[in-house]
Amino acid sequence: MIFTLKGKKYLAALVLAFLGGLLLGALLADYHPLAVLVGRSKRLLPIYSVGINEKKVALSFDATWGAEYTPKILAALQHYNVKTTFFLTNIWLKKYPEVAKQIAAAGHEIGLHSATHPHFTALSEAEIERELQENARLITEITGFKPTLFRPPFGDYNDRVIRIVQQLGYTPIQWSVDSLDWREELSAQDIYERVTKGIKPGAIVLFHNNGRHTAGILPQLLNKLQADGYQVVPVGKLLLPGDYYVDHEGVQRQGP
Repeated sequence: MIFTLKGKKYLAALVLAFLGGLLLGALLADYHPLAVLVGRSKRLLPIYSVGINEKKVALSFDATWGAEYTPKILAALQHYNVKTTFFLTNIWLKKYPEVAKQIAAAGHEIGLHSATHPHFTALSEAEIERELQENARLITEITGFKPTLFRPPFGDYNDRVIRIVQQLGYTPIQWSVDSLDWREELSAQDIYERVTKGIKPGAIVLFHNNGRHTAGILPQLLNKLQADGYQVVPVGKLLLPGDYYVDHEGVQRQGP
């Protein structure tokens, strides 16, 4: 087709050039062209956040070390009538089974965080399955809760990890707001500002159950969230039901 590059024909040429560049870029970036056009990723991704307009967010707490501050976290959550998600490792469960029971008794959701907290991309398929199965068994044995969500230790994953996790019937979960509450150099105000800056509908916030300032900032954070009209729910309650896909940014969206 020949364009004279005048008027509408000039515009058509620009559109075709743009689409051609987009498709070429998609191929070079290892994405399916159609997937790029509709925002779908060729890679297998965990859910980082949920694509909703409703003012709902999820707070989550990873547990691998310590439990000194966990009772204070649970007290703050109870005071504000908030339920959240705790991702527990077997390392932690074996040291603090009674605290794990308190988490479950308070009505919080419990997710998998592995048995030994390894880098999952360095494991064989059999080792990944064993980490998940042993973690699920101990969580249920101690708390009675049957987990359906999994957060990779260190946020470490690849296509193979996600595929195996999903084949075992678990939903892989990441986060869209990282509090960095494990970093000793950050003050309570630093952590509070990091979290509040990243909050938007569908956000998933990462905390740790034994962060030095985590329990201290929760009342201020929960008060602000509720004052701003946000509902805080467990991760499982934030996720979209039915058919969905995860786009190239890790956002869960409705659709087949």
